[in-house]
Amino acid sequence: MITCDLLIIGAGPAGLFATYYAGMRGLSTVVVDSLTHLGGQVAALYPEKFIYDVAGLPAVRGRDLISGLIEQAQSASPHFILGEECTTLEDQADGSIIVTTSAGTSIHCGAVVITGGIGRFTPRPLPAVDAYSGEGIHRVVGPAEEYAGHDVVVVGGGDSAVDWANMLADTANSVTLIHRRARFTAHESSVEQVQNSRCRIITDAEVLEVVGGTAIQHVVVKDAKQDASEVVPASVVIPALGHIASLGPVTDWGLAIKGRQIEVGTDMSTGRPRVYAAGDITDYPGKVRLMVVGFGEAATAINNIAVVLRPNEDVFPGHSSELSRPVAVGTGG
Repeated sequence: MITCDLLIIGAGPAGLFATYYAGMRGLSTVVVDSLTHLGGQVAALYPEKFIYDVAGLPAVRGRDLISGLIEQAQSASPHFILGEECTTLEDQADGSIIVTTSAGTSIHCGAVVITGGIGRFTPRPLPAVDAYSGEGIHRVVGPAEEYAGHDVVVVGGGDSAVDWANMLADTANSVTLIHRRARFTAHESSVEQVQNSRCRIITDAEVLEVVGGTAIQHVVVKDAKQDASEVVPASVVIPALGHIASLGPVTDWGLAIKGRQIEVGTDMSTGRPRVYAAGDITDYPGKVRLMVVGFGEAATAINNIAVVLRPNEDVFPGHSSELSRPVAVGTGG
């Protein structure tokens, strides 16, 4: 059993900022995410895209923003649990909560903040890729320099697929972009960029097979119009067909849910004692789904939770600029 003051469900931007802010309030934290990496959608879907609406940062690459948020969150000395999904939530007689994950991990906490973005999101199936058990399938793309010398095949026609093809075009040994239709759904300027790059584009086609043992050797691609197939060199395959979003087990926790959002009050409370939410997963009149709004909601939730757990404290924590040293992190409870 892991014990903490606060369990944060979701390690995207709002969850990471909530982790940092909990540390400022002296709360010990456990952070759980069903993904195997920190950063949520930003890290998984558009790490190389620039974000322009974060206060104080005229333009910041997604990957760099997540890196900064992780560094900031680490100051709270959190316990990260990745690749596990929170499944059950049980209220205890003393007001605390026990949450159990899909792997059987039990977390005993004083309160919960759900910062799950669009909820659990799983990649859309691609039979040829799903059938391959060796290495070389990259559902999350690393820095461009890691692909030097690789023959990369990107599958998809949306923003992520085209962005990744553009990102790797000048670094990888070769990049082949395969899309089952002739028309791309990605932003027009991105499509124009990839068309003018050294990337090879194959449309009206699908990947029939990923061939290799422990490592990928090549892929077999079928041309839908000519009913013919060809072998395309590959050492890395990036399936970018989008994701299927779901709130998962959270829907069974007795929360007020509207669509794929959790309805909250002005203090980010859900109506269930000691369970709060922040970020894109929340809904209330006038809600604006921006990352910066999620940061504010995270701070609001944490400050209100601090008072619930420690009634002698104030909701307003004081200005961070007045702190002479980092706030000590609590030890649990």
